[in-house]
Amino acid sequence: MDAIEVSHLTKSFGKFTAVDQISFNVRTGEIFGFLGANGAGKSTTIKMLIGILEPTSGDAFVGGYSIKNEPNMVKKNIGYMSQKFSLYNDLTVAENIRFFAGIYGLDGKKYEERKKWVLKVANLENMENVITGSLPGGIKQRLALGTAVIHEPKIVFLDEPTSGVDPISRRNFWDLINDLSGGGTTVLVTTHYLDEAEFCNDIILINSGRLIAQGNSEELKTEYIKNPILEIESDRVIDSLEILEKEKWVGETSIFGNYIHVILNDSTINEKHIYELLRDKNGISVKRVERITPTLEDVFIHLIEKDNRINVQ
Repeated sequence: MDAIEVSHLTKSFGKFTAVDQISFNVRTGEIFGFLGANGAGKSTTIKMLIGILEPTSGDAFVGGYSIKNEPNMVKKNIGYMSQKFSLYNDLTVAENIRFFAGIYGLDGKKYEERKKWVLKVANLENMENVITGSLPGGIKQRLALGTAVIHEPKIVFLDEPTSGVDPISRRNFWDLINDLSGGGTTVLVTTHYLDEAEFCNDIILINSGRLIAQGNSEELKTEYIKNPILEIESDRVIDSLEILEKEKWVGETSIFGNYIHVILNDSTINEKHIYELLRDKNGISVKRVERITPTLEDVFIHLIEKDNRINVQ
């Protein structure tokens, strides 16, 4: 049995549909990425899956329990970490650990064992009396995850857990997520960081409440963009972009730092055509033109724009 089974899950607020008929399964022990822009419906979906928001229609089974009919059983058998780390900043580290342990009924020897584990993974050994609000973001983040899984749940939901922390702390946090997965814990994580999605075994993309793609990183890169992509490095990025967008053989364009990615409508177009257009006809210094494999960001932008075009029509 899959750890999570979602079937036609929908949530409407009046006339606004935040989540629209989404279905997907999460295998036991995998890291499952739930990817989408802010406002796409990720957090609403998570709140339904953890049993605190009732779906308008559809259902999901989390650890074998229906979110619609058995929400209290769902809550008892999962861990959850929200975007804001779920900690009480005015309590000490030890007080936060005690509070969350109490929620899940841990005491005695088991409590002491799990408390030591939380302090270890958060790098807070011998710092139990420190006020939580004074901790650096990366340490607080690890403490929040530790308290979320103090009761050793088999399924953990992480709702944009790395928002607002530095890149090194994000990477360290993902090492901890991998450790949990390696121990058999199923992890569903929402994120809008595309580099983080690379760490996931499976990924779904959501836009305006609709599921628009699913697969692992390599499947998304190879299945959803068939046309060639060129990466262009020039000294006038905006001018180059404006010129390229006027050409019929250019399908989609996007800026990646100092580079431009161009999805071509015509497979006969190659690097030579770019040099001729930008350098020879328009006097723009072109440092490099190279055909590349799509990145997840290319796929994400392509699918969102395609979905938006379809729904505007």
